[in-house]
Amino acid sequence: MKIASWNVNGIRAVHTKGLFVEFLQQYKPDILGIQETKAEKEQLSSDLLNAEGYTSYFHSCRRKKGYSGVALYTKIEPLSVFREIGVEKFDDEGRVIGMEFQDFTLLNVYFPNGGSGQERLMYKLEFYDAFFSFCESLRKQGKKLIVCGDYNTAHYEIDLARPKENINTSGFMEIERVKLDELVQLGYRDTFRMFHQEPNQYTWWDVKTRSRERNIGWRIDYHWATEDLVPRIVSAEILASVLGSDHCPVTVELRS
Repeated sequence: MKIASWNVNGIRAVHTKGLFVEFLQQYKPDILGIQETKAEKEQLSSDLLNAEGYTSYFHSCRRKKGYSGVALYTKIEPLSVFREIGVEKFDDEGRVIGMEFQDFTLLNVYFPNGGSGQERLMYKLEFYDAFFSFCESLRKQGKKLIVCGDYNTAHYEIDLARPKENINTSGFMEIERVKLDELVQLGYRDTFRMFHQEPNQYTWWDVKTRSRERNIGWRIDYHWATEDLVPRIVSAEILASVLGSDHCPVTVELRS
């Protein structure tokens, strides 16, 4: 089973470029999590809503049009789909959509960006706490979890091209990175680092400075999994050659 995750920075924009359906046809993920859809379901064309071979589910932002939003495309019928973690100020921004399957639960998440000021930084940190508290409640029910998405935080210095220059930049501040340390302590694994220890592996590049051409990037898109799923994980990859967004897709593959 192959699970892909991609911040498309506007699903209509990447579809207009012809790159969304192309990605599905070329890589054929069994499940695809999308972040930053920037659209309501009613604004999407039928070929986006009904991509061949997939059933799609959306959670759009209720506070502001054209902002945030997540979606899941799946070939495998889920037991259930959920869109809320029980905290209104987070649920209203369309940041979480999850699916329960027979042997694991997948959560697709667009974590907040904390770069627009102190208020949003605090919002981001509160979101981390509330979201993973929700995840822990699922684990107490015996659920095995995969949490994919744009975490908007690089964990270690190896995860961005210029760590020293960005130590006080949101996305690499210590108060943000410690949230990922807490995940490790809770028993979650960064699946990509299970297989790849080399540097210069990034998932986001600044468009304004054309940093993708020079691979001056950040690794902020992940699949984290609970330890009880680790024996099933056979690969995790960054698909840096896939264009269409300032992010590229990331994948994880599980044996059945």
